Formats: sequence, C-alpha cells, structure tokens
Amino acid sequence: MLCAISMIDLVIRFSPQTPGDAPAVEKLEERAFGPGRYARTAYRLREGVEPDLSLSFVAHVGTLLVGANRMTPILIDNSPALLLGPLTVEPAFRSQGLGEALVKKSLDAARDAGHGLVLLVGDLDYYSRLGFARVPRGKIVMPGPVDPSRLLYCELRDGAFDAASGRMRRL
Repeated sequence: MLCAISMIDLVIRFSPQTPGDAPAVEKLEERAFGPGRYARTAYRLREGVEPDLSLSFVAHVGTLLVGANRMTPILIDNSPALLLGPLTVEPAFRSQGLGEALVKKSLDAARDAGHGLVLLVGDLDYYSRLGFARVPRGKIVMPGPVDPSRLLYCELRDGAFDAASGRMRRL
C-alpha cells in the first residue's frame, strides 16, 4: 500500500525583535552555541549593551521562533559602528536562506537608519555573499582573542570603513 503525504508550504514571517522575543531568542542561542558562547570575544563585547531592536530581526513559522539576529551598537576608537550577531537559525530550517534573509533585513534597516559600518566575526565564504569582506589585519582590533581572518565588515555608507580604525569597544 502506497501512502502519499502532502507537505504544507510554510509561511515564514520576519519582524523586528521585541523585548518579548528575548526568552525565545536566548533559548535558540543556547541550543545552537551552548554555554561556552559567553566566553567568546563577540559575546563579551555585547555584554551589558542592549541591541538595537529596530535593526535586529526574528523569523517565525506560526508561533515558533526559528531564527534571530541582533545588531549591537559599538565603537571603533571613537567611530560608531554595529556588531552583527549572533545569527542563529533552528537546525531544521538551516540551508534554506533564512539566515541570509535575516542579515539582509538588518543591513537594509541599518542603512535606512543612517548607519555606516557593520562588523562581525564569521565565515567569509558565507558572509561575502551578503557584502562582507575581511578586515585588513591590524586596522580594527577586537578586545580579546579572535581569529583576525574571521573579522569581517560591511560598509553601508561610502567612506565609513576608511574612517574606522583602532580598538573595538562597548558603546
């Protein structure tokens, strides 16, 4: 006996994060990155600084949160910038373009809000498709151990990257 199952098209809804999303986002990050995430330099840099929720997005299927990213304001020496991350997607929804869509939404919102520069720690192969490039060694330095080849930037406004140089720090 042959049985056929019809798959339902899933509707993924993207929206800016709200304070009410925080518990679900935290659980998603915990599943994806584990407790060791707090020791990472990027997490330490974001510690105590609220993300800009108007630039941070979540993705839902129905009431289930399936993806999230955050944009946190930082300084590079005295120049303002944004730190993107973490970008987190539920394993069952990975490799479907969800992460890219979240990043694009954040970059577009940041550009529309007048921001000039976004940085992150990540894989160049993935993020170069979204306009990121490797920061030249020594131009921008994170306060802690990080593989310099994973420090990436995306310039949202001409000249913003050239104007940024020095040590990354909390706002």
